[in-house]
Amino acid sequence: MGLISFIRNEIAVIRERDPAIKSSAEVILYPTFWAILSYRTAHKWYTNGHYFWARWLSQKTARRTGIEIHPGAQIGEGLFIDHGHGVVIGETAILGDNVTLYQGVTLGGNGKEKGKRHPTLGNNVMVSAGAKVLGSFTIGDNSKIGAGSVVLSEVPPNSTVVGVPGRVVKRDNVRLPQHDLDQINLPDPVKQEMEQLRRQYVELYQQCNSLQEELSQLRQQVSSDQ
Repeated sequence: MGLISFIRNEIAVIRERDPAIKSSAEVILYPTFWAILSYRTAHKWYTNGHYFWARWLSQKTARRTGIEIHPGAQIGEGLFIDHGHGVVIGETAILGDNVTLYQGVTLGGNGKEKGKRHPTLGNNVMVSAGAKVLGSFTIGDNSKIGAGSVVLSEVPPNSTVVGVPGRVVKRDNVRLPQHDLDQINLPDPVKQEMEQLRRQYVELYQQCNSLQEELSQLRQQVSSDQ
């Protein structure tokens, strides 16, 4: 992809996914623009064996933008990193098309693996602010990772994951993240379990009251018979 095509593509991606942008010229003010532009160059150098210069460019860009993308990572089209400070994408990470990452996201390793150490994200995946995805597993297409979640295992396609450690709380929600950027209104598994316990408590309480009434009636009947 040439520079002009890249700029046009980034304008389209950013305008689609960031409601704050008011003009196409603002694209050059976005850290994600410079981070991804530098990554594309560094990745070419890396794949051609120029490892030092590829890392030099990626580290220079990280200091400038707050976004650290290892030049060895494989990234598809349409990546959008909102705000971006604190974002880390590891060397063996693989990202599909139309991925959205928010500030503070880490796509890292778990410290125990060799070779493929970092996660694979499918197409149309959204990873919300502060989430950590650690290990060499796959996040399926059209999935959403909730803010602050820590994901340590495989996520099926069309899933919503929240919590520490991350748990799948919704399946087959196939709305694409670039059209659904809601990081807040996600299911709360702890709240759901508490609500289930509350309902069970109410049912048991009602059953106990019913048994007490039956026992009281039985005692009255026995007393009258005597």
